[in-house]
Amino acid sequence: MFYDLVNRNSKRNRKENGLFFISLIISIIAFYIILSLEKQDVIIFLKTMESQAVRKLFLLIPTLYGLSLFILFFLVYFAGKYQLERRSRELGMYLMLGMKRSKLLLMLFAEELWNSLLSLIIGIPFAVFISEVISLVTAKIVGLGIIGHSFSFSFSAVIGTIFGYFIIRFIALIILSGKFSKKEVVELLSESQSEKKRKINKVIVSIKLIVGVILLSVAFIIGIKGIVWRELKFMALIVILGLLGVFLLFQGIGVLFEGILKKKNNISGLKMFTFRQIQESVFLKPNTLAVSSLLVLIAISCFAYGVPVGYLFNSKEAHIMDYTFEANKEEVEAIIKELDLEAYIDGIYEMKIGMFYNDKFSAEGLIKAVEKQDDSQGKEILLNNLQYLDRPYLISLSSYNKLLEIQGKDPIKLNDNEAALYEDPDFNFSSIIELALKERPIITLEDEEYKLKDICYSDNIITDSMITISTGLIVSDDVFKKYTDENNVSTYINMTLDKDFVKKKGLMQAISEVNEKLNTTEAVYDEYNGVRYESYLQNIGRELFYTVAASYTTIYLAVIFLIIANTVMGVQFLMHQQKTKKRYQSLTYLGANYEMLCKSARNQITWYFSLSIAVAAVSSIFAVRTLFAGMVTTAMKEYVGKLMVISASVIVLICMIELIYMNIVKKSSDKNILKLMDMKREDN
Repeated sequence: MFYDLVNRNSKRNRKENGLFFISLIISIIAFYIILSLEKQDVIIFLKTMESQAVRKLFLLIPTLYGLSLFILFFLVYFAGKYQLERRSRELGMYLMLGMKRSKLLLMLFAEELWNSLLSLIIGIPFAVFISEVISLVTAKIVGLGIIGHSFSFSFSAVIGTIFGYFIIRFIALIILSGKFSKKEVVELLSESQSEKKRKINKVIVSIKLIVGVILLSVAFIIGIKGIVWRELKFMALIVILGLLGVFLLFQGIGVLFEGILKKKNNISGLKMFTFRQIQESVFLKPNTLAVSSLLVLIAISCFAYGVPVGYLFNSKEAHIMDYTFEANKEEVEAIIKELDLEAYIDGIYEMKIGMFYNDKFSAEGLIKAVEKQDDSQGKEILLNNLQYLDRPYLISLSSYNKLLEIQGKDPIKLNDNEAALYEDPDFNFSSIIELALKERPIITLEDEEYKLKDICYSDNIITDSMITISTGLIVSDDVFKKYTDENNVSTYINMTLDKDFVKKKGLMQAISEVNEKLNTTEAVYDEYNGVRYESYLQNIGRELFYTVAASYTTIYLAVIFLIIANTVMGVQFLMHQQKTKKRYQSLTYLGANYEMLCKSARNQITWYFSLSIAVAAVSSIFAVRTLFAGMVTTAMKEYVGKLMVISASVIVLICMIELIYMNIVKKSSDKNILKLMDMKREDN
């Protein structure tokens, strides 16, 4: 009998509060994915390349997990509070019929345990499946290939998910049960009453609204100017201004509804009821709306930052070379022959680089051309770099043209006394440089003047970090020989793998296989014994780590915050609707039908959600711009415009998801109103 009662109540609770049940399942999936991150193919690969950085990332995961549990606790608490209030009369009747409070509390614990087990039984398999899909997709994107994938199941992630999930659910239930046990039977059986509308001073409320807008505007300006990243006090200032601005904005926004309600000639009937309901929910719960808006803001900002950063680091740089050897061509060819690597190799190419042999160099013409450009942070950095450019690197024209040929690009043609400017992709300020080069500035090598071409070149000349050339010059082979010391010229051998081999194995697997062969010979041991080499893996390893650290963690947090924000808003509205159900019942006696009441409630939900989402969406534009002003590398600063375009698309997408969620809450509201109509028919 007791088991049947628990089972029946649990089933009804899941059906009536399916939105909350689904939110918890999504949370379980998110928990498992972040805790099982070490089993992802990309992370396993990164451990071999960036093990120290990966360990630091893993140190961050427990903090993310703990923060998520802390925030998710409030979601469970609010939803549990709504469920108990909705079942108040039912629980009171159990006590009236002789059930002991201890047995009633045991029943609630049993229902919670059963629903928790069901959500875990559903959520864990989905989490494992989605984790595998993510692993496969990321492996395919970065070139690891499906062949390098193996099924993974993290037992520790399952235990962590179950433990954390049960902890927050039962702590919330214990607190709620403690409050419930203090209520008398009469209090439980009484009908829910609406909360009294607060008396407000319109002048004070209007001032709060204006001050809130001003504080938010100041916070936005400080953020996009980049001042926030200079000192900790500016960071604290923008956080304080932002929080105060949002809370004051929502505490004052209700005055706008007062203005609408003054026009009584235009609003009557159910429209007046709708606006009164909205006005009351806003005035009674402005802080709840503010918190919900802040949670949505954090979620949108995390999505709008993580997605573009991940996209940029997977697309900004073309893959050209697979290997670079610091040796001469004969040495590399000997190694290839010794290891029988001919079948794996597409071609080998020389890249000659030398430093200008004395300090009689002047970039004054280029500096003046840059100084004429519009002021920007990039311009300041570029001018600072050029000021210290006294002995530039020179790159052989024939070597660089071979690099362009591999990519299918047109070769560089230099006339007499012409040179081309080269900038490393990670130090590239293309928009400023290109405008400056339109003037064809002149640089001086010893006493010879060379006019720069109007194009700046920034291809990766080698695979990774053997040499970093922030700014250099591409010159003809004759000029290269003339201005470089033969003993100070570095010859690098770039090597590309066979395309069919790469297609069959996948880029990462192909390079790994060749690496294993190269590491078996003493000729390629390290930079002190034999020939030093680096592969594309080192380069992509660093990029992938940044992508994982920036994208995985921010998107994970975004999912958690979005779930919590939406559930809090949905539950809060449904709680308010439950407390004011007598009003809906009264309207039915005045002739309102089911469709009319649903329309009124749906309009309330639209306004209620739109207020929080609109403020969050507008604020997120400035928040993301603030993140891009400080939490990006020097190379990424040039792409801020592109990043913001992607972020804007992400913000629009999140708003569309919010509309879907809003529609789900509307359907839950329709069901509540249908029950009220059924109660009315039973009374008749």
